[in-house]
Amino acid sequence: MDTQTLRLFVLASETLNISAAGRALGMAPAVASTRIAKLEHLVGADLLHRSTRKVSLSLEGRDFLPYAREMIALEETALAALGTGRTTISGTLRFAAPSTFAQLYIAPLLPMFMDQYPDLRLDLHLSDAEFDLIEGSYDLALRNAVLADSSHTARKLADDTRILCASPDYLDRYGAPKDPEDLAQHRLIAFKDNEPRLLVSQDGTQAQFNPTTAAHYLIVNDGLTQKLTTLDGGGISINSIWAVQKELATGSLTRVLPDFELANKPALWLIYPKSNVVSAKVRVFMDFLIDHFGRQNGARKTS
Repeated sequence: MDTQTLRLFVLASETLNISAAGRALGMAPAVASTRIAKLEHLVGADLLHRSTRKVSLSLEGRDFLPYAREMIALEETALAALGTGRTTISGTLRFAAPSTFAQLYIAPLLPMFMDQYPDLRLDLHLSDAEFDLIEGSYDLALRNAVLADSSHTARKLADDTRILCASPDYLDRYGAPKDPEDLAQHRLIAFKDNEPRLLVSQDGTQAQFNPTTAAHYLIVNDGLTQKLTTLDGGGISINSIWAVQKELATGSLTRVLPDFELANKPALWLIYPKSNVVSAKVRVFMDFLIDHFGRQNGARKTS
């Protein structure tokens, strides 16, 4: 199977434009279309749906895409082992991440990364909404959660300790809870749903952050909105320390029930589809992020 044609298919699936993908690889539009057609004949399925207005990935194309990427990665790895591979990292890297963390900590690093790899294009998708790594055709994603999906491989970027916070104005107005039971008399800001969150203290005492038992609660599905609402005195919320460390330092937010934190120990994970080979573009971006966070913040643990 011709790996240059596989590269064409992968790029076309990312850009949804066969002609543009072909031009990026030095092919005339007619040649690119012919190559895709021959690949589809070889695999026995339509990989891309074409119309006069648009190109879209078929179900078979979605299934075939991770294997195409792995075959390309295998060729690059084999040639690199012989010292005959390409010395530059190129192509398009599709990366998805929670918007708040990416805006604060990843976006400022991107100029440095692009200077190191000028031939690599980054396609970033920033959102706090749930997403599917495979269906979205992402090469790499950042998740701040307890990792459970065995269909993915992961590298830990950092711990993600989560604490309770409120603004000084809110605490002046409603008072600070002295123990977890006091949360029922407060306004709580919940992230994505109103499910109870288990809290644990340093001595192992367990408690709950339960919006449904609170005097009033608000549900938001965006991390930045949650922080801004908390800053404006909207109530008490659970926040990642990395998201509020500046506000805690300046006093614009105050830690509430400081002995307690979220019990399930989420972390920031770099995840990618399970494969025998990690492509060069994914490997260099992961190494860049892990090296930066490990070097800049010794308190963050990576593995």
